[in-house]
Amino acid sequence: MVFSFSINPVLAETQTVTKDQPKVELTDEQKEELKELYEEMLESKKEIIKKYIEFGVLTEEKGSKILEKMESRLKELEENNYVPNWDKHHHHHHKD
Repeated sequence: MVFSFSINPVLAETQTVTKDQPKVELTDEQKEELKELYEEMLESKKEIIKKYIEFGVLTEEKGSKILEKMESRLKELEENNYVPNWDKHHHHHHKD
């Protein structure tokens, strides 16, 4: 069983993201608001992972790896001032 939790912001339907799009600079207030929301979301997801470990759905090792990856993604987002890197290529692994 594979569980994937990621921090994926949602774009408004009218917005199209391209490589030519200008870099967005958020205000300190906007960054703080996003920081609080992401931290709340991360804490909720951590609780879910801990429950999966407790219920035997995930091993302690697998759960720890998932938690580390979630922390890493949040740190990357913080380093980018809470502006996601839309141009980064994501590879999805699907099991048939």
